[in-house]
Amino acid sequence: MYNVGIDIGSTAAKAVIMSEDKKEIIHKLLMPTGWSSKETADMVLNWMNERGVNTENSNITATGYGRVSVPYANKVITEITCHGKGALFLNGGDCAIIDIGGQDTKIISIENGVVSNFLMNDKCSAGTGRFLEIMANTLGVSLSEIFNLAEQGEEISISSICTVFAESEVISLIGKGCSKNDIACGVVSSIANKVVNLCGKHNSRSESYFLTGGFCDSEYMCRKLSQKLKKPVVTNQLARYAGAIGASLLA
Repeated sequence: MYNVGIDIGSTAAKAVIMSEDKKEIIHKLLMPTGWSSKETADMVLNWMNERGVNTENSNITATGYGRVSVPYANKVITEITCHGKGALFLNGGDCAIIDIGGQDTKIISIENGVVSNFLMNDKCSAGTGRFLEIMANTLGVSLSEIFNLAEQGEEISISSICTVFAESEVISLIGKGCSKNDIACGVVSSIANKVVNLCGKHNSRSESYFLTGGFCDSEYMCRKLSQKLKKPVVTNQLARYAGAIGASLLA
């Protein structure tokens, strides 16, 4: 039997197919969620079938924002539990998790192999992937380019808490002739500051953090968060699949 984990997030869907002993990831999928989680779930099922994996020869667990839209899943589990399990698998031990998603940011503590506490910011898109996407569009660059620009810039203050006001602030900085590199640095620092503030409220006892979500591909973000938290922030090339991995481990 295969073990399948499907994590349908607000902006991206991830899926992994693990071996029967749950020690090896055989296939993985990353795709935009699009407007319909149900259509995304159907596309994931087609992807599975193309690889000889179906509802008869696999255990399937769904998680994430669109988890209720996967009718063929054997079970549905919250993303907090799945992210914790997946990060524990990737990190190899207890840790505090920073998950920067498309629409929310979560801080999750793993102690003795289980989730002991968590805190989520889901009331505002500031400090999330959506915030970065809006700012990148305003600057006319891609998401990957904004990190490269930020690394070459000097931090400039973007004080607005609200995404809409922050966008207006960025437009004003552009009008003043500020360097694109400096503005990009300010944008990334603004996200990092909001994450650090959330970590402070969470008050984790862990000596290090494990970064999951779409920002895990950025070494610059890891360094920026490490500097501001004054604790190591590490990640893994599979960290954006943490939710799907955790779901497959719990299948």
